[in-house]
Amino acid sequence: MAIYSYGILKIKNSNYKFDKKLNVKIVSPNFSLKDYNIQSEASQIKRLIKISDPDKEKKTLFVWPEGIFYQSYLEDIKKYQNLFKDRFSENHLIILGINNFTNSNNADNQKYFNSLVVLNHKLEILSLYNKVNLVPFGEFLPFEKVLSKFGLKKITPGYSSFSPGDKRAIINLGEEFNEKLILPLICYEIIYPAKMKKKNQYPDLVINISEDAWFGKSIGPHQHFTKAIYRSIEEGVFIARSANKGISAFINPNGKILKSLNTGESGSIELNFPYFNRSTLFSIYGNKIFFLIIFLYIFLALIFKKLKI
Repeated sequence: MAIYSYGILKIKNSNYKFDKKLNVKIVSPNFSLKDYNIQSEASQIKRLIKISDPDKEKKTLFVWPEGIFYQSYLEDIKKYQNLFKDRFSENHLIILGINNFTNSNNADNQKYFNSLVVLNHKLEILSLYNKVNLVPFGEFLPFEKVLSKFGLKKITPGYSSFSPGDKRAIINLGEEFNEKLILPLICYEIIYPAKMKKKNQYPDLVINISEDAWFGKSIGPHQHFTKAIYRSIEEGVFIARSANKGISAFINPNGKILKSLNTGESGSIELNFPYFNRSTLFSIYGNKIFFLIIFLYIFLALIFKKLKI
């Protein structure tokens, strides 16, 4: 009853603030895995730009899903400048997923990353995040030195495993975007309770990009999306999720879906940029709360047993 009453009170008293001068636009193209084999990367990007439908006068952060650049690395991205410069302006920032690698003369020391990048309309790199929590067998091969000798490799394209990034830091979008703070998450990094952000991080918006076409027509995309709802409630944050062939949505800190695109839908949804609301008990103490509850349960069980209740 206490938990239920607290929930009702929290929902009733929620009063979220938005920056009316800034917009966030989630874009979902609904590409299939087959499209990646029969369509050129350039044609896919043109389609994404068309769906994005940028207004040059409106300050907008565009969020594209993971996996869109499947034939290019980050260092190659400027070859598409001509596709962007006529449609986007200095009022725009673009977030997307792309593979990245460190330059090294020694092939053995070369590291590959699954990355989220913030670009301006000239495709200049403003911020870069390398995925920290990688998918076993999907993005890296466990015990690679041994298993690779038997011809095994990760499921995603390329033979070498991805390397994990060093840390997940808050990204400041700069003065032109009112110093807005975002926290980047790639794909299934959003499934981990109490590991999404640190307690001293206060993002205005959590950005989660994903490629859910791998799930096919299974329950996977729905399970993946539900995890994002849990994280929004636990951490008290707004989440903007762009998932190709998954569920793309804006989720508020109470877990309410404000706008969404379902699996199989292509299009875009838009919302004013939110402000960080406030920290929750879970965002401060994390899973320590559950250890406390377990300890309390054991303590009460022993007391009741002693009193023979």
